Amino acid sequence: MINKDLVTVSPRLNEIVQRFETNAAKSGRLAQESEERYRIPGELYGKYDVKRGLRDADGKGVVAGLTTISQISASRVENGVRIPDEGKLLYRGLRIQDLVNGFISQDRFGYEEIVYLLLTGALPTKEQLADFHGLISEYQILPDKFKSGVIMKMPSENVMSMLERCVLSLHAVDPNPDDTSLENVMRQCLELIARFPAMAVYSYQASQYFRQGESMVYHRPDPSKSIAENFLMLLRPDGQYTKLEARLLDLALVLHAEHGGGNNSTFTVHVVTSSGTDTYSTIAAAIGSLKGPKHGGANLKVMEMFDDLKQNVPNWKDEDALRDYLRRLLDREAFDRSGLIYGMGHAVYSVSDPRAELLKTFAEKLSVEKDCHDEFLLYANVERIAKELISEKRKIYKGVCANIDLYSGFVYRMLGIPNDLFTPLFAIARIAGWSAHRLEELINGTKIIRPAYLAVSEPREYTELGHRSTD
Repeated sequence: MINKDLVTVSPRLNEIVQRFETNAAKSGRLAQESEERYRIPGELYGKYDVKRGLRDADGKGVVAGLTTISQISASRVENGVRIPDEGKLLYRGLRIQDLVNGFISQDRFGYEEIVYLLLTGALPTKEQLADFHGLISEYQILPDKFKSGVIMKMPSENVMSMLERCVLSLHAVDPNPDDTSLENVMRQCLELIARFPAMAVYSYQASQYFRQGESMVYHRPDPSKSIAENFLMLLRPDGQYTKLEARLLDLALVLHAEHGGGNNSTFTVHVVTSSGTDTYSTIAAAIGSLKGPKHGGANLKVMEMFDDLKQNVPNWKDEDALRDYLRRLLDREAFDRSGLIYGMGHAVYSVSDPRAELLKTFAEKLSVEKDCHDEFLLYANVERIAKELISEKRKIYKGVCANIDLYSGFVYRMLGIPNDLFTPLFAIARIAGWSAHRLEELINGTKIIRPAYLAVSEPREYTELGHRSTD
């Protein structure tokens, strides 16, 4: 609905507002009248054995393809019986813990190395990594007049929507946009990986300037810096950041870079790629998927939940009060009354989410630097108590653990990253995995992805216009 407070009073503008509201009301009535005709009885899904959400009854995803890019595991087989186990995440067959320990132990940034690994399937040599970093740096600068002609032309309050528009606009300045050869797609993907941070930050700054009246400071990416360093430098007016801040953001990018082919946005990449369309349309569709609050916006929900918790439990060390609040969450009596404790539980992981465990360790270090260790302890206590309560109150097929979203929003807030950039940061990381899956689909896909939907409506006789009723 139009915010009348933002509209200068004039007959013409008032007419526009009234017309908008009248047409919106008519559209609303059409939706209400049509709703029941769309509704499908829930028992039919069981009758026809339809896997809603492409999942089995126990939440396990239906196998829809094969991939060599990453692997997620949360169970082991003993004596022919599958039992829950510590969560495992492998990039190209390599444990995420080993990859992280590799670059952390050498005191270097890791995201660029992970991008190389995901795109090529091999770890780079020292020389290859340096050359790859140089290539990424070359691609970071946006096309001429892109900021003024695209980003500042029509700013939106939603950065993800602006990121979609930026990606689609790059089609217009690409000299070879529709070529789906592997060489051309690899070049396009590398350009997108390099440009995502600037497009996201510039879009946020333009929105704040035009919609909130904030100052706008545009820095140019520094080719000598990593993607994580450049993001912080571009975001902050003074361009300054600490080493630990940059290292932790780099780790977050690594942990979000890829997570199998079945997550909603990556599956979207496979589906759209299978149609034969261009890279920009494919990645824009993936952004649209990630924008959904059930996918990429989960860490925002965690932060909103904790803000509500702090208002209701002022003494963070009072475990009885924490337990009571979390119990009320599960009983649909607190926060958004969804019955969920956001940040807990995962579609695959049950005993542990390896990404959450890694991020938690380094989040504690940053909380000490930022003088907010008490808040970190609050998150850790919520994780511990929530596990107990969910196990007591919910009938679950597998164990429950904290997922990466429990700590990622907390990390971003400690880094001074505004909420509006939480989900775009997810996209900045996941573009690496999306790119790898696009290449994999182009190489292995031979058919357009087209699952079946069973029609359950009854045939009807046509009625001429003059004899139709409003029933």
